[in-house]
Amino acid sequence: MTSRDAHARSDRRSGTPLSRRAFTTAVGATAVTAAGIPAAAAGTAADDAPRERPFRAARGKHARRPNILFILGDDLGWADLSSYGSPHIRTPHLDRLARQGVRFTDAYSGSATCSPTRFSLYTGRYPGRTRGGLAEPIADRSVGLEPTHPTLASLLRGAGYSTALIGKWHCGYLPDYSPTKSGYDEFFGNFGGALEYYSKLGLAGEYDLYEGDAEYKDLRYYTRVLTERASEYVRRDHGDRPWLLNLNFTTPHWPWIAEGDTEASAEIVRRIRAGDRSALRHADGGSVEKYTEMVEDLDRSVGEVLRALKRSGQEKDTLVFFASDNGGERFSYNWPLAGNKGSLQEGGIRVPSVLRWPARIEGQQVSDLPVFSPDWTATLLELGGARPDPAHPLDGISLAGYLLRGETPGERDLFWRVRGERALRRGDWKYYRGRSGTDQLFNLADDRREQADRSKADPGRLADLRASWERTDSGLLPYPTGS
Repeated sequence: MTSRDAHARSDRRSGTPLSRRAFTTAVGATAVTAAGIPAAAAGTAADDAPRERPFRAARGKHARRPNILFILGDDLGWADLSSYGSPHIRTPHLDRLARQGVRFTDAYSGSATCSPTRFSLYTGRYPGRTRGGLAEPIADRSVGLEPTHPTLASLLRGAGYSTALIGKWHCGYLPDYSPTKSGYDEFFGNFGGALEYYSKLGLAGEYDLYEGDAEYKDLRYYTRVLTERASEYVRRDHGDRPWLLNLNFTTPHWPWIAEGDTEASAEIVRRIRAGDRSALRHADGGSVEKYTEMVEDLDRSVGEVLRALKRSGQEKDTLVFFASDNGGERFSYNWPLAGNKGSLQEGGIRVPSVLRWPARIEGQQVSDLPVFSPDWTATLLELGGARPDPAHPLDGISLAGYLLRGETPGERDLFWRVRGERALRRGDWKYYRGRSGTDQLFNLADDRREQADRSKADPGRLADLRASWERTDSGLLPYPTGS
């Protein structure tokens, strides 16, 4: 056993888990000192790196309901932020957000692709509870989030919140489905799963930038347009009403076009208009360097919105949450996780997640509590004073007690299902069946990369977790035959 392993195990036994990043910082500073090199002179992060401590709820009361700024990146990998270990992408604004709040190491999306995760966030339920959530992802006008289904936005609006969605919706198309039909007072963004960043053309060549339900013409770089809109919203005088803003960037989703790449944009537009349905997927384009440029632009854009929030005087009373909608794609940095978007391996569903609420939660904290998208729905409803609809019970649990009062949630199951794959996490253990059809068992505390299959060594645990997955699955809608 290495000294690092021994330290980690000793720390787990003491009941005060130390994050990998915090431990690495401590070890790095110790190693530099042992070598006789002053930390500052050696250029280490010993003085500048956040000294994270295990999460501990701050005591005290604050009666005001928070504004909620919920920011999603699109196909951002688990380790694409420097605060999550990226060796080549610099994300100072998101790293600062993490230092000012809580960084979650074991946070998951509700599914492995765009649409079903958004269903799980907006409804607080497994995607398989609704017909639209079975599409992985939505690619046509046949399904969407039914306007009659209660959502995070509709329930908070009923409790007195102003609500807005800026950016990617991807839960159904007009005329039947829209954010403004699902509880949002305002919508500015795109309906589909992807669009060309300048022309705003979607997968089928349709123009896809809307204000409300009407087309809105703006041919500037999309991330810039969304950033401006979001900054205006958070600066706005909302009176005495708290507000919810879902800010859904498309960055760094394909096509791999950064601001200023007008020639690449024009070539993709030419191909789209010539009938090439694969042009937007940009399978013949992109690079690690271009992806890095896009993620760093996302970071700057988030920083701009956060500056606008601070200047508005609302920073203290605004809960800001940042995450990705699922795991990263082919240029993402997911180490040490295996798999990526579309898979129920850790790299497909474990996502960077940061929460900041200055009025109630202290900064420089890290949590290894396993959580997933529907939990945030339940949490925000409780913090906003809204009750879930009893006819549509939530599948997530509220983390308000954990965040504000230090109540530790009991052990429970996190469940996922996509076509051809299944997964369930309970504590440190994960049951996984991939497209090979073979059941596997992993201990994520020791093996985040899911390489050491423990199914033969612990068949009883495997059977128990598989049975739990099948019980949950039996209560969900089946996938359409032939899909």
